[in-house]
Amino acid sequence: MLDLACPLVNRVQNMTTYGHKACLSAFDRLFGNKIDYVMLQRDYGLTPQGPETPYSPAHCMGPSKAVMNGNPDQMHVSTSYTERQNLTMRMSMRRFTRLANAFCKNLENHAAAVALHFMHYNFARVHQALRVIPAMAAGIFPHVWSIQEMVNLLS
Repeated sequence: MLDLACPLVNRVQNMTTYGHKACLSAFDRLFGNKIDYVMLQRDYGLTPQGPETPYSPAHCMGPSKAVMNGNPDQMHVSTSYTERQNLTMRMSMRRFTRLANAFCKNLENHAAAVALHFMHYNFARVHQALRVIPAMAAGIFPHVWSIQEMVNLLS
């Protein structure tokens, strides 16, 4: 959260998270009143009884929104982008699969692997829908990086 808060100058609009209590104190401490923050929680009902019950997910009754700070736009309260990014990471990196032999127990190695994944995703991999790298589409970087350029930057 500190990496996110430091470079921001303007007010953060429509930050949406799940109901994790650590986010409340982190956002309050790092952003103060310079954030429009909503906590989105899914409400679950009883699971059906049967032999598959231990492996079946609970029945989702629907989401509930709680404004935690500011005046967020209710039309843009969503965790879809985060969920999609989490799926991309899990599908791209085996170290997020607990039962795989690439599962990482060392925090330093894990952080380096995540940094390398995002570096490749944003600066070296051509996005299917955009047909350019995301950094080029955002106007941040003019060309696709080679593996050697990424290694030089990270070292």
